[in-house]
Amino acid sequence: MSLSERKKEILRAVIEQYVETAEPVGSKTVATRLGSSISSATARNEMAELEDIGLLEQPHTSAGRIPTSQGYRVYVDDLMRRHSLSTDDARQIDNALKERPTRQGPIFDEAGTLASRITTYPAYTMASTTGAVCVARFDLIYIDSYTFIIVTLLNNDTVKNKLVHSTSPVDPAMLTKLSAVLNASFTGISEERITHALISATERAVGDLIGISAIIAGFVIELLCEAKAGQTHVAGAMTLLNHAEYRDVDKARRLMSYLSDDKELARLPTPSAAGEIKITIGPENLAKELLDSSVVAVRYDAGGDMQGLLGVVGPTRMDYSKVAARLSYIAQGLSMLLTGGDLLSLDTDMKTRNTGKTGDDDIG
Repeated sequence: MSLSERKKEILRAVIEQYVETAEPVGSKTVATRLGSSISSATARNEMAELEDIGLLEQPHTSAGRIPTSQGYRVYVDDLMRRHSLSTDDARQIDNALKERPTRQGPIFDEAGTLASRITTYPAYTMASTTGAVCVARFDLIYIDSYTFIIVTLLNNDTVKNKLVHSTSPVDPAMLTKLSAVLNASFTGISEERITHALISATERAVGDLIGISAIIAGFVIELLCEAKAGQTHVAGAMTLLNHAEYRDVDKARRLMSYLSDDKELARLPTPSAAGEIKITIGPENLAKELLDSSVVAVRYDAGGDMQGLLGVVGPTRMDYSKVAARLSYIAQGLSMLLTGGDLLSLDTDMKTRNTGKTGDDDIG
């Protein structure tokens, strides 16, 4: 979408004003914010055109305008200024990280607590392995005509099992044959390779007419997805209630319930590489609980074959630049701690990058 420079300035002004106040923004406010470069009448006309193309909306007839999700996306992609971490923020993060224990679990968990405290939004952390997780061995244990147990050994030496109650009689001979086929065809592969075609071929090979193969395949896919997601932790869910968008307690409760579900968290969009920030806004998040919320996440190297993910969830009216800068700084510190680096080098790098700048917002 091509916008004139003036429209870009106005859209940026509306979004930044709305982020600060949570109140619809009028043309006079925009004109005042931009100074003598634009009149109130011109701002009003340009804002009307921005509304026509879907970047702004008017919540009430006589009210000012607020950004749409599409408007926020244009802002994040093209208009957002890089936020520099304040000295106080950097010092708070450095001190918190230096006090962390060296065991990975507590570090991941407390990183979420730190991120929530410094951003004022709920934060989530995940730790996962970068190596491929797969099933190394299957055992199917017959209990009775309608019951059996699936036992799986993963290649990370984790053992998982599931008690299955069938609605149709289960033939123990078929289970024995199915176990052999599973060990031949389903071991050593990722969940993406467990396809409908593979399941159908397995059913034909063992004469499975009651869907046992599909039940086992579904269990394996779930296991591998959970293993890939690894440890999860959510901190600061109650901070939602501090933001105007979640004063509706039912709305806040639905989102908090969503955040308490590890499986749902594992489905959130993630950055593809360490150091990358990913921002998903409103309807870009497929879950209905996130239609009015945004997610900012960063991936980082956690040492060995481990990677960490740190993210926050909040209203679309979020200071994306500030949140991204704070998460990125925390992630850099975590990576240094977990890979044997020195946090002093992070502090030195911060100061070097800001030589010659003044004021708290110019440091970091």
